[in-house]
Amino acid sequence: MSMVDGDLLHTVETDSISQSRKLWGRAALWLSVLWLLTSFCLQAAYDLGWTSLGFENWRPVLYAYFIWACILCVTRVVIYGETGKKALFVLPAALFVISMVVFPLLFALWIGFSDWNLASPTGRRFNGLDNLRRMISDPFYINALVNMIYYCLAIVVEYAIAFGLALLLNQNIVARKFWRVTFLVPLMLSPVAVSWMVGKSMLETRFGPIARFARWLGWENPSFFGDPLTARLSIMIMDAWTFIPFMMIMLLAGLQALPREVLEAAEVDGATKWQRFWKVIFPLMLPVSVTAVMIRIIFKLKLADIIITVTTGGPGGATDSVTSFIYREYRDRSNVGYGTLLALAYLVIIVIGMTLLMKIADRVVQRMTGRL
Repeated sequence: MSMVDGDLLHTVETDSISQSRKLWGRAALWLSVLWLLTSFCLQAAYDLGWTSLGFENWRPVLYAYFIWACILCVTRVVIYGETGKKALFVLPAALFVISMVVFPLLFALWIGFSDWNLASPTGRRFNGLDNLRRMISDPFYINALVNMIYYCLAIVVEYAIAFGLALLLNQNIVARKFWRVTFLVPLMLSPVAVSWMVGKSMLETRFGPIARFARWLGWENPSFFGDPLTARLSIMIMDAWTFIPFMMIMLLAGLQALPREVLEAAEVDGATKWQRFWKVIFPLMLPVSVTAVMIRIIFKLKLADIIITVTTGGPGGATDSVTSFIYREYRDRSNVGYGTLLALAYLVIIVIGMTLLMKIADRVVQRMTGRL
């Protein structure tokens, strides 16, 4: 018996598929595509008021997409045989991502260019670029963007503190494990809990212990959230206290992974502690540092919990982040259309900014590590 005769697995290649089978497969696929496009265009025209034909909601379009996705997966096998079966390992996941990410993003674009206030009896209507013009001239949104620059610049100080704590906890100090767990406690708390525990209780103007201590030092009327600069600094401190342990634990893990031979060689060569840090430890820690800072920036760009709970963006929008401003645009003003456009614009800014920042960081890391 030959190896071919003993092979019980029948493999269907493309060449062995009949032309009629391929024709039926392609016809079914194109009919499903035509059905999906027709239902989408019909519903879009109905929502824009161009035609009276349409559905009450977008659910039939979702059904059309689901049927098209099923037919697409089946016709891959019908037309291409075993090659189509290989595509089924990836195709369902890709279609699921499209349905859960791409469609909501497109729908957000649809909403972003419309006037839709939940308190208005007229409902949603397309208004073109009016929301975009309003965003460009909105001083509160621009102020929130400027505040985000200040908040992100504060990460430099947070990184320095986290690095110092990581260096300290990497030494053979007394009760080192206890201090490691203690410094991680703020990270275990939610930002809302920190807001109430610190912002609403400890920093309370009349009876808060920190306010009483400030009066004992000579500050007559301590108001941590009454002045714009003081309020912004207080928000920065609370947010830093919550997330510095996150960077600290990442940097500590990087310090413990450093090759001991390099550090011992630098010590044998007579390098001082500062020289060992600046010439050896810091360059070797740059990849970990960049990762920690990038992740921290991502968390910072989502800053909203503390601001919403403690100051609600006040005084006068001095502490507003973009996220908290968009949240209040939804909650307080019920302005879904304008708030969605603000969120989309913020997403574009984040993608462009993080891409440029990662390229710059990569060049800096290559330049400094190349000197070693």
